[in-house]
Amino acid sequence: AYQSVLPGAELVDGETLMQKVRLIKTRDEVALLHEASALADAVTQAAIDAVRPGVRECEVAGEAMRVLFRLGGEFAHLASPFVASGERMSPPTRFATDKLIRDGDLVFIDIGACWNGYFGDVGRAVICGQPSAEQVLIYSTVYEALHAGLETMFPGNTNEDVARAIRDQAAKRGLDEHFINLFIGHGIGISPNEPPYIGEQTPGAEEVILEPGMVFAVEPLIWVPGVRGGGGVRLEETVLVTEEGAMVLSRAPFDQRLLP
Repeated sequence: AYQSVLPGAELVDGETLMQKVRLIKTRDEVALLHEASALADAVTQAAIDAVRPGVRECEVAGEAMRVLFRLGGEFAHLASPFVASGERMSPPTRFATDKLIRDGDLVFIDIGACWNGYFGDVGRAVICGQPSAEQVLIYSTVYEALHAGLETMFPGNTNEDVARAIRDQAAKRGLDEHFINLFIGHGIGISPNEPPYIGEQTPGAEEVILEPGMVFAVEPLIWVPGVRGGGGVRLEETVLVTEEGAMVLSRAPFDQRLLP
């Protein structure tokens, strides 16, 4: 239809240009991302509060979505809320189900929130009951790896510097071979998942220099099969790169029972 109306026009791909234009957020965009992250924190807390033995994953997701809509959110950051418990995080499976959460289960929550067209992305894993030593090892490794990455997010460093710091920290615990093979972080803004990526494993992945105003969701995920109650953990923060380094926009609590 375009060619018939504009026979002399040349159609070209504009997506790459738009992605580059969106790399650096304006002050107003950062304000919207702060609010979206606050909403994502509230949604995450509602889900954490719903976790107990005998509750189904879909019930946890339902409580979180009720809070999302009650507070004026538009939708979750993905097509459906991500709640996975026990062995369903080893390997991770995407959709909340009617699986019963049991005592000793790790429960992963990744729902986030869209507010006024911008996305906040928060991921947390919590324990239902008391954790095993293996679960503490996995969780604390992901926690330390996440923070090693955040400490690297200064202007002038690259997305690969961040990924390397995360993987190197996990290697100290012998779990660097247990990352999910996709990516460790992604850009976020008017899309819940956009370039640039951190730790992307596909051939030709772009190395990008970090600049103030870039916003990422940093989300290392390690899963170990065969752990009773599940051995999969992802922890995720929404992070703004500033002149002083990483400013973490999300504030949902970490589970202190899973830290040594």
